[in-house]
Amino acid sequence: MAFEEKRAWALAVIAVVGYAVYVVLVLTGMDGRPLAEAPYVGALLWTILFGIVAGIVSGIWFGIQSRNDGLQADERDREIGRLGDHIGQSFVVIGGISAMVLAMLEAPYFWIANVLYLCFVLSAVLGSLAKLALYRRGML
Repeated sequence: MAFEEKRAWALAVIAVVGYAVYVVLVLTGMDGRPLAEAPYVGALLWTILFGIVAGIVSGIWFGIQSRNDGLQADERDREIGRLGDHIGQSFVVIGGISAMVLAMLEAPYFWIANVLYLCFVLSAVLGSLAKLALYRRGML
């Protein structure tokens, strides 16, 4: 398995696990309040920080594991990475537009922050899944 393919797996898993932890933390912290009033900032910042650190550590780990295989990305790896990033970034745009609409509607900050976070997670997962599909099925 190529180094970039391993990283795509790791980033997809990290994004899903991080968001699941965030949702559990927010839901358990409601204490009978409405969801929009639940404390979310700490959980949001910690799970994002966890995701960044886990992504860096997994990249280092897979780099060490693959050092004998050669880490040189060939043209196929670069093209798969570029295409996967383009596919995943569609959710960044959707999140930005959604957050802008929510801000114009004067929605609570909770919903604006959560739609952005969800779209960032979906972007990472979709981009990783696209890369994995391209590695497995090949490029047309």
